[in-house]
Amino acid sequence: MKIELRRITAVSAVVFVSAAVAEASRFRPLDDEDAALELLQRTLKLDQVYEMRISLDCVAYGAEETTRAYFQFVLREIHNAKRGGDPETSPAIDRYRVYRRSGKIEQWEAAGDKWHAYKGAQTK
Repeated sequence: MKIELRRITAVSAVVFVSAAVAEASRFRPLDDEDAALELLQRTLKLDQVYEMRISLDCVAYGAEETTRAYFQFVLREIHNAKRGGDPETSPAIDRYRVYRRSGKIEQWEAAGDKWHAYKGAQTK
């Protein structure tokens, strides 16, 4: 009986430690703008946020602000001969903040002039 109990405890400990290691290794703090932008692009593509609105090939990303806490990006429509629109303009579509330590993403809500948690597919 004791041997079985130890084995179950050992297996439980391995599973718990493995889950903790997996969780910890899943995200590393973002040290630079490129890593933050890659996380944002990957997230938006995975969630297909703009699928029904605009092709991500027609979007340019620009860094607007960098602080010790986050990187802020603006997504703008690309206007040119290939995609149409006035090439002298590049309207902003959305703004996002990617937090360095957590990798959390916030989206700016223009109507309320406030930031809120990114909601993935609910953003469509």
